Amino acid sequence: MGWLLYTMAAPPALAVLLRLLSAVLPRGPARLASFAAFCVTSVVCMAVCASYGVVASIVLRLVGYGGLSQWTVARSFKWTMWWTTGVTFRVLESSRVEGGRRGGPEALETRPAVFVGNHQTELDVLMLGCVFPKYISVTAKKSLKYYPFLGWFMALSKTVFIDRANRATARAAFDGAAKTMREERQSVFIFPEGTRSYTEKPELLPFKKGAFHLAVQAQVPIVPVVVANYSHVLDVKKRIFNPGVVDVSVLPPIPTKGLTTADVDVLTVKTRDAMLDELIRLSHVSGTGNAVPLPRASKATAVENGVDGVEGLKQRY
Repeated sequence: MGWLLYTMAAPPALAVLLRLLSAVLPRGPARLASFAAFCVTSVVCMAVCASYGVVASIVLRLVGYGGLSQWTVARSFKWTMWWTTGVTFRVLESSRVEGGRRGGPEALETRPAVFVGNHQTELDVLMLGCVFPKYISVTAKKSLKYYPFLGWFMALSKTVFIDRANRATARAAFDGAAKTMREERQSVFIFPEGTRSYTEKPELLPFKKGAFHLAVQAQVPIVPVVVANYSHVLDVKKRIFNPGVVDVSVLPPIPTKGLTTADVDVLTVKTRDAMLDELIRLSHVSGTGNAVPLPRASKATAVENGVDGVEGLKQRY
């Protein structure tokens, strides 16, 4: 039993030691020590919250509220990370209204919906912890299902696991997700870039179309979630970490009612364009524009003009 206690105490003790070293070492080594302390602390917080998630998921499923599993664990991760690392994400208030649909925190209440967000680093797990609405699940690569604690929690909390190497099983997973969305009003969060960008500029990788096929198949709206570039808070390539608050902008929902598979390409481009424009705008608001010019008021979207569905997309593009 003693060895187990020592094993559990070792990571937190290491994190404390690294933080102490970062306060006394010269600038270069101190920066690396601070980054290492953040990494160790993050892993410890995730392990603790995932362990809590296993128990919470079982209890919530037994009482008929299994759809709240990821939300309740997300909030626990939000606060443990804020208390231990000093980093968090905040959703900006928005007066933006497009086609009668409002952005900001109000858009997060859209249910069911396919939420899509830009994917920068591993810290996006904390972003989910801070912005997750109730009754939502994530998609994840199938291999995560077999990780101790984290995988157990994800399997119990209605995560949609995707086998990227097998198109047939991936399609079956999305078919099941679409059915769940319609029957249980459960939303899904997807990173359409498919991988982390690790970019220092307000940029997006090309979007994969799975999220948009799912939204069209389930006939539910897409809610774009745009996270400001936060390389000043965490830069994995340069091994830099600084406590801070990262802004998140939630755009008004984009309707898919009446759309078909033939409209997915246009829908993907439309969503990515809107998210990239907002990402660049956020970089200027935060003072980290990185010499990227503000987006021109070029294409006014069909949503902005109050036009929905198929005809809106046709008029827009």
